Amino acid sequence: MNQLDLKGRHAVITGAATGLGYAIAQRVLASGGEVSIWDRDEATMVKARQSLLAEHPNSKVHTVHVDVAAYESVTKATAQTIANKAVDILVNCAGITGPNTKVWDYPVQAWKDVMDVNVNGLFYCCKELSAHMKGRSFGRIVNIASVAGKDGNPNASAYSASKAAVIGLTKSLGKELADTGVRVNCVTPAAVKTAIFDQMSAEHIQFMLSKIPMGRFGLPEEVAALVCWLCTEDCSFSTGAVFDLSGGRATY
Repeated sequence: MNQLDLKGRHAVITGAATGLGYAIAQRVLASGGEVSIWDRDEATMVKARQSLLAEHPNSKVHTVHVDVAAYESVTKATAQTIANKAVDILVNCAGITGPNTKVWDYPVQAWKDVMDVNVNGLFYCCKELSAHMKGRSFGRIVNIASVAGKDGNPNASAYSASKAAVIGLTKSLGKELADTGVRVNCVTPAAVKTAIFDQMSAEHIQFMLSKIPMGRFGLPEEVAALVCWLCTEDCSFSTGAVFDLSGGRATY
């Protein structure tokens, strides 16, 4: 593992109780930073904190119960977190897939649920913490998008549309903060085998695998490596950018 320098940095990671968020938290701690886990699954979040501290006993791991889809919950979590320590890094990792079905059969409420978490929730977190970072003249925001947001996966219209929105928001916010010390980027992984696969059909999982030239799914630690580099001071001239982690799938 290459050593990244996040010493003294405080990272908020949404959805970090499991999956990619958890792997990113591991890498932040291994790089000398401290972590605040924002998640709506309180029991799993507590277990994640215990596991992280078992791996990194001298580190600091905080937990904040938050539903990113509710703006009031995000504002409350922001105030609670900043009261503990100023935030240097935000990684927006919380997300849901929604059902795998055609647009004409897509349940309206399921569409709204995906947008509430993947788009609105990410916007709320960016809104609150970008203002905080701008006031401190330093910050790193990394949004987890998806190659589906670039290609558009069949039978995953809400997820694909939501991740396209994440890419667009990243580009806009990156430009708005370009004259400050805050950098905003996103990553677009192809399928990475985590617990989120439990929300997908077996057919859709196989479809995603068939699209990856490397012939395998990504690993959470591979995503964490890039995300955490984007959180370092070395990432100083990239903002509003999209970084692929697609095993060769992405074509632009």
